[in-house]
Amino acid sequence: MDNQKWRPGEEAPASGTYAAYDANGQCGGAVYLEEGERFPATQHEGSYYEKQD
Repeated sequence: MDNQKWRPGEEAPASGTYAAYDANGQCGGAVYLEEGERFPATQHEGSYYEKQD
């Protein structure tokens, strides 16, 4: 399983569902993005996104 992480503002490398996690690893929801769309801003510093299968 690929555990690559993306930060808000980066471009999605592929279309799919991405879950947002805070710095503590707690999931804050998911978003569907098309390839090339930018990850949306989050309300917590240190947040990141991971692709869901």
